[in-house]
Amino acid sequence: MPDHTEPLPTTEAQWRARLTPEQFRVCRQGGTEPPFTGDYVHAKERGTYRCVCCGAPLFHSAHKFDSGTGWPSYWQPADGAEVVTESDHSLGMVRTEVRCGQCDAHLGHVFDDGPPPTGLRYCINSVCLSLEPE
Repeated sequence: MPDHTEPLPTTEAQWRARLTPEQFRVCRQGGTEPPFTGDYVHAKERGTYRCVCCGAPLFHSAHKFDSGTGWPSYWQPADGAEVVTESDHSLGMVRTEVRCGQCDAHLGHVFDDGPPPTGLRYCINSVCLSLEPE
């Protein structure tokens, strides 16, 4: 996981040097990892899921649930998390994209078919996350 005091990359070459090819493809180019392949799909460990690009806290294990979709899913971001959303019109549909508010990494999408209390399902690519255990 990146050092929180380290400056963020500003060029594509710097991001490529910092991330694995799969992390770069998903986080910086808006890709998606195949379902049921990510490290955190079935993870049960307690802790904070941080952005793999910048280390910002994004989601907490207490908000994680098994959506059956093949990606880690959360019903809300972690307290104080910098998670932003924007409209995504790719693939011939309208979805709500989830991005890291600190480094603008693509994380996944949020849907309104999640459990109470929010009714939201933040469907996030494992490759975008790094778990900091409690």
